[in-house]
Amino acid sequence: MDKIDKKIITLLQQNARMPLKALAENVFLSSPAVSARIERLEKEEIIEGYEVKINQLKLGYHITAFINLEVAPAQKPEFYPFIKSCTNVVECNCVTGNYSMLLKVIFPSTLELDTFIGQLQKFGRTSTQIVFSTPVPPRGIDVNQDMPMEE
Repeated sequence: MDKIDKKIITLLQQNARMPLKALAENVFLSSPAVSARIERLEKEEIIEGYEVKINQLKLGYHITAFINLEVAPAQKPEFYPFIKSCTNVVECNCVTGNYSMLLKVIFPSTLELDTFIGQLQKFGRTSTQIVFSTPVPPRGIDVNQDMPMEE
């Protein structure tokens, strides 16, 4: 991956719908050359997909929370399908520490959050933090930092 690939990735992270022509102008290549680079980055799975940022408040989801959940290994075969079916769960991570799962959830109100926590507690104990603000929202990866590449 060279500097041009990194510039293309940076631009696409800022705006995944940036027209090919605009990308090409920014990296001083032709549109077909940029298209070929993007196709290669996708094939190498450096670019895994494209996302849309949604304003959750405008859709009525006023509560964001992180829930720590202790799930016993024997319960994971039951837990994973359950959590994948929960549309209010926007992220679920298996983590180290006192809890085995860290969930990011969104709900219209604390009442719905409380009901969901009650459902989760059949899998184990929970600890919940409600988000007041997000000074650093989800953002792209700085591909210009020196970092080891996979071989």
